[in-house]
Amino acid sequence: MQTERLITTIEGPVARITLDRPELRNAFDDRLIAELTGTLERFEQDRRLRLVILSAAGTSFSAGADLNWMRRTAAYSWQENFADAQRLGRLMQTLDQLALPTLAQVQGAALGGGVGLVAACDIAVAADTAFFALAEVKLGLIPAVISPYVIRAIGARAARRYFLTGERITAQEALRLGLVHEVVPNQQLDARLAALVRVVLDNGPQAVRAAKRLIRTAGSGAIDAALIEETARRIAEQRASSEAKEGVSAFLEKRKPDWH
Repeated sequence: MQTERLITTIEGPVARITLDRPELRNAFDDRLIAELTGTLERFEQDRRLRLVILSAAGTSFSAGADLNWMRRTAAYSWQENFADAQRLGRLMQTLDQLALPTLAQVQGAALGGGVGLVAACDIAVAADTAFFALAEVKLGLIPAVISPYVIRAIGARAARRYFLTGERITAQEALRLGLVHEVVPNQQLDARLAALVRVVLDNGPQAVRAAKRLIRTAGSGAIDAALIEETARRIAEQRASSEAKEGVSAFLEKRKPDWH
């Protein structure tokens, strides 16, 4: 399916969303935000799907905000700007909390909101020629809506540098900071994503979803009695599931489980 700003494809259990504004380096505007949010919400309800890839057409992943959109927002009232920012916040939260695992495939520039998209995905792989920047301060702005996801990925200490300087971040530096998980030669990017897709699909589909929920719960607060009890409850439920019983049986019987 193709819209003005996105291409979506489904092959078996894998959905791919491609940002499709290459002439504008896949810059954000209000319509792209709405289309991307709606697409993610639709995929979440599709029980056939087990994984979503987020990629981009052309030479850049995303150059951040569309200049024409920024021009329009400059004339907005405070309430209009607040509502506009909330829509971007909803997109980031939807991507971050999607039940399906998400993989970001990054080439070229990922700037501003593009960095937010990468940080909100579960797994991110970048080409060695990719680069990143949180350059909002150069325009008198701040990376406010994406900040929770970026700070969680790179840590507050690194954010104190890159939020304040707007410096370019190389792919290798993004790897060191934890913004991306792997860096590969540009010509190997498609093959590496395909290999990671196979790795994820080899795992129990319900277990993968449960693992995503577990990360949000176990990583968000103090390790106290309530958290210990909650994690014990979750593994007990998972052990009792038909998927876990099949997975353990398949392992002991040296065969592939029936979710393949």
